[in-house]
Amino acid sequence: MSDHVPIGKLNALADGELSADQLIWVTDHLRSCPECTSFALEQSLLKSATMRAGQRYTPSNEVVARMERIISSQNLSRSSDEGKRDSRRSVLNRSPQWNVWGGWIAAACLLFLVGSIGLVKINQYGTQTAAVERAALATEFGDQHIATLAASQPPQVLSSDRHTVKPWFQGKLPFTFNLPENMPDDMKLNGANLTYLHNRPAAQLLYSIGRHSVSVFVQQQTSGEGQTVQVSQQSGFHLASFHTKDLSVTGISDVEPARLTDLMSRIEQVQAK
Repeated sequence: MSDHVPIGKLNALADGELSADQLIWVTDHLRSCPECTSFALEQSLLKSATMRAGQRYTPSNEVVARMERIISSQNLSRSSDEGKRDSRRSVLNRSPQWNVWGGWIAAACLLFLVGSIGLVKINQYGTQTAAVERAALATEFGDQHIATLAASQPPQVLSSDRHTVKPWFQGKLPFTFNLPENMPDDMKLNGANLTYLHNRPAAQLLYSIGRHSVSVFVQQQTSGEGQTVQVSQQSGFHLASFHTKDLSVTGISDVEPARLTDLMSRIEQVQAK
C-alpha cells in the first residue's frame, strides 16, 4: 500500500470534492506527512491563484461605457465636414503655441483615463481577493472542526484548566492570548490543539456548550484592525469571530448563535487584560 495520499485525492481535497470518510482519512494522514501536506497546500494555492487571475482583468460596466463614448466621439469627429477640418487645421497651423498646449492636454486626458481604469481594476481585484481568502479560511475552519469531531484521539493538551492550556502554547506560537474564567456551568474548556491555517500556526481551543462541541481558532492578526463579534454560517455551522489589534479569533459550532456569541464575547473581553 502506498505511503502517501494519491494525487487524485489531494486534488479532490483542494476542490472540496472528498466525501466525509475520505476527508477524515486524508486529514489524518496530512497531520503526519509533511510531503503530502506541502503538495496539498501547493494545489490549493495554485487553484486559488488561477481563479483570481481569471477574474483580474474584467472591466467594470463604467469603464466599458466610458470607452464606448470615446469611440463614438472619435467616429463622429472623423465624419465631420472636410471643409471644417481644413478650417480648423489652418487655424492651428497659424498658432504653434496651441499645438503644444493641445498635445499636453491630450496627454493629460490619456493619463487620467489610464489612471482611472487602473484604480477600478485595483479596487476590484482587492475586493475579489479578500472575498476569496475569507471563503477559503471559512472552509478551512469547517474542515478542521469536522475532522476534530470525527477524530478518535484526545486533544494534544487535555485539560479544563486555563492555567494549563495557555502555557502549553509557549514556544509553539509567535503570540499569546488569555482565556476566560467563571463561565456558566454548561460551558467548559476541554483542551486544545496546535494547528495551521493558511500555513500559519494557530491555536484550536476545544470547548463544549451543553452537548455541543465548539472549536475556537486563535491566529495572529495581520491587518491590525479591531472588530467586534460578527456571526456567519459555513456548511451548516455557525461562525462567530472578532479581531483585536494582535489577534484574529473565530469560533465554529452547531450550537445556538446566541450561546456561541456569548462564549466569543467572554474570550474577547479578557484579551485586554
